Amino acid sequence: MKNITKSLIALFAVLAISCSSDDVEDRPVITAENAPVLLAPDGTSSYVLNIESASSLAERFVWSPANYGQNVAVNYEVELDALNGDFSTPRSLGSVIGATQVSVSVETLNNAVIALGGEPEVESQYVVRIKASVNSSFEAMYSAPITISVTPYQAFVPLQNLFVVGTATEFGFNNNAVNTPMFRDAENQFLFHLRAYFNAGELKLLGTLGAWQPQYGTNDGTTLANSDNGDPGAINVASAGYYDFTVNLDEMTFSLIPFDASTATSYSSMGIIGDSTPGAWDNDTDMSNSTTNPHIWKVTGIALTQAEAKFRTNDSWTENWGGGPATQGVAQFNSSGNIPVAAEGNYNVWFNDLDQRYVFIMN
Repeated sequence: MKNITKSLIALFAVLAISCSSDDVEDRPVITAENAPVLLAPDGTSSYVLNIESASSLAERFVWSPANYGQNVAVNYEVELDALNGDFSTPRSLGSVIGATQVSVSVETLNNAVIALGGEPEVESQYVVRIKASVNSSFEAMYSAPITISVTPYQAFVPLQNLFVVGTATEFGFNNNAVNTPMFRDAENQFLFHLRAYFNAGELKLLGTLGAWQPQYGTNDGTTLANSDNGDPGAINVASAGYYDFTVNLDEMTFSLIPFDASTATSYSSMGIIGDSTPGAWDNDTDMSNSTTNPHIWKVTGIALTQAEAKFRTNDSWTENWGGGPATQGVAQFNSSGNIPVAAEGNYNVWFNDLDQRYVFIMN
């Protein structure tokens, strides 16, 4: 019996070695032989981009195929970097498997250039190359880079902001305490809203955090005044409580109407989530509130990409808000839609769960 067992073990060992040898001999050998060559554009191209043509074709990048010694599926990516860059952190203009060309829109090229530090309306030079790869086990090959010139447009148009300050607010007369902003109206760029708690005291508005100009208040108690002719007086909040504060910069009017928040839901946590955020759709980025205004949530200095986001409470999808327009608007409760982020950048973001208004302010 022992002899039979030993014989079987020996036989299996021979078979295993034989199979391993055959596998090695039959395994395809992938060798990087020839890198792709970028054929178009030709290295003398210049692009002056404008927002009116954002969806139009900026360039069709064409290259010769890479040679890996056999027929394999090659992934190609068009990479862009600043003229003095080393492609350690390039911007992708698009990728494709097997094909040898990628069409790049004006918007895609513009966003990549802005992300690399390009200044709107200023011509600068950039380098483009093609990356060819099979999988992570094999070293990628790259085409020789070519130089192009691009004049980008301002993808994110700065909008007017208003921040509250004064003894009626939790910030007092500190003009640089990440003061709460007014929430811009999605349909009227001159209209601002803030449903919040105010102390009895003085209320003013600032156009820029950390600066006293421009400044808004009132000189007659009924109409809005700015600092064009000297600092205006403050808006008086007669008694502490929740108010609907509305401002119209076009008509130079304001209103301060008491609001009953006694039945409003109080949330213990709030976060922003989505493929625009650092945690993608897997992990929330926590937002914070204050004891004075527990319904107003904020996150500062968050890096967002040009994608989508939502707000949700308790790290759960049970109660979430989305489905609104980019930059500012009113989110929809438990909406299947998301909130688009207009442009990649560093943002301060506020969300008010009393009226579901939100605003994304680029730093």
